[in-house]
Amino acid sequence: MLRITALILAAVSIPAIVAPAAAQVSGVAVANPEGAIANSRAWAAARTQIETTYKTQLDQANARRDAVQKELTPLITAFNTARSQPNANQASLQSQAQAIQTRQQAAEQELGRLTLPAQRAQAYAIEQVSAKLNDAVQAVIRSRNISVLLRPDATLFAQPAADVTPAITTELDRLVPTVSITPPAGWEPGQAGQQGAAGAPAAATPAAPAANTNRRPAQPSGR
Repeated sequence: MLRITALILAAVSIPAIVAPAAAQVSGVAVANPEGAIANSRAWAAARTQIETTYKTQLDQANARRDAVQKELTPLITAFNTARSQPNANQASLQSQAQAIQTRQQAAEQELGRLTLPAQRAQAYAIEQVSAKLNDAVQAVIRSRNISVLLRPDATLFAQPAADVTPAITTELDRLVPTVSITPPAGWEPGQAGQQGAAGAPAAATPAAPAANTNRRPAQPSGR
């Protein structure tokens, strides 16, 4: 389906978190907030529900994607062959490239329409989990007397024991045992994050269900 990492990143962007001055300081830890959300039980259950609820649309999208790929492959091959020839006709190449691009864009729009309900369901489920991410992070900071919490990519080296991502996931499982995959009327992605921005760290986006709705048709090489 969709790539969970892209959705979680849009919901959860956590900067380095420093514990309150009054807390006992015992060290530095690392955590991957996207991973914590992606591994949560609520998201796993929601992902399964989405795959089942929107199976027809996702199957249609996958079938349509494969058909478009088959349609575009010979066109792209012909384009690449033509452009490799000496004294290739640039006007003809430009026309071929434009035709391929137009077909790709039309296919992406069509696939977007087919997968939109599943994408909205994913975004809504992720938003519900990520809404409790700050609470989960702060609970782990307090329980482990962490002075500074960093993302893994912000560190040069860290012992495995310094990774508190699983602990954050455990807290999320406690705080958000289940989520809904049915957005309420008028809901738009990001609303919860905007409303709660004053008291929570910015958020990131998770990986998506099995069907890969983000795969795109191949592009002409060299363009």
